[in-house]
Formats: sequence, structure tokens, C-alpha cells
Amino acid sequence: MLYKEEEIRKSHIFEVAKSMMIAARTAPKARGKDNLVISVITGDQVIELSNKMKEMFEENNQAFFLRDSENILISDAVVLIGTKLVVAGLNCGLCGYQTCEKKEENKICPCVFNSHDLGIAIGSATSIAADNRVDNRVMFSAGQAARELGFFTDEIGFGFAIPLSAMGKNPFFDR
Repeated sequence: MLYKEEEIRKSHIFEVAKSMMIAARTAPKARGKDNLVISVITGDQVIELSNKMKEMFEENNQAFFLRDSENILISDAVVLIGTKLVVAGLNCGLCGYQTCEKKEENKICPCVFNSHDLGIAIGSATSIAADNRVDNRVMFSAGQAARELGFFTDEIGFGFAIPLSAMGKNPFFDR
């Protein structure tokens, strides 16, 4: 049987996306507490995400929302990684509050360790894509749109999206 690269590309990218999700899940976390929500979207949901990003551009006039909305249409899958906003219980004061109890009075302020854990998870995930020679880009804009569309659970404070592509040229490089 002859397999052409064009025929297996999407399935390979989806397999890489699944491996990225596992890498993000197993990445080190502060105090061993896992507050991440991780998923992947394909097909019509990618189009829906792109359309939402275009709407957000019209609302906020930030050009990168429009640029990124076009970029994700080139991708065969988009990995979504977000974090819940819960305290680590260390009373470190790095969030600007003296104690975790005080920080809890401001639910939208993230615990520094939520952000830190999310960054490590994203690094682990994108390293899997790089190791498999799948082009990717970490996008705040697409993460915001995914959150507004409800692709993350309600408990997510913030998240990022990582579109994936395998073409002759990286579509996320010189945008």
C-alpha cells in the first residue's frame, strides 16, 4: 500500500496533539496540584474559533486577533490549555496579597503558581510538537476566544491555544 504524506498529515497532527495533551498533563506542578484543563479542537470548531476571533477584533481593534484568526484556519488541530484560579496555599505573597485567604477575596487574580504551572505545561506541550516537526504557535488571542466560546470550563481563569500545522513553510513564523 502506498501512503502519501498529504493523506496521513491530519491524522499525524491529531496524534501529536494527543501527545501534547499528555505532556502538558504530566508537566511538573506546584505542590503536585493539577489545575489544568486541556483539550483539542479540529474541523468546525477551529472555524468557529476563527470567527470568534474576528468578532473580538471588531470589538477591540487589536490587529493580532484578525491576523491570528486567519492563522488558525491553516491548522489541522488546536490544543487548548487553561488553568483554574485556585491558590497553592503557600502564603508567598507573590500575587500581591499577604495570604492566600486574602487573595481568595479577589477571585479573578491568579495565583502566581497557576500561571507558572500553565507556562511549564505549554512548554512541555510545544516541545512535543517541535520534536515531531509540527509547526505551532502559542496564542493568547485564540485562548481568549476559546474561553469566550466556552471551550474551557467555567472555572478556567485564562488559557492559551496552540494551533498545529505541517506544511512546506511554517504559517506561524513570519506573520
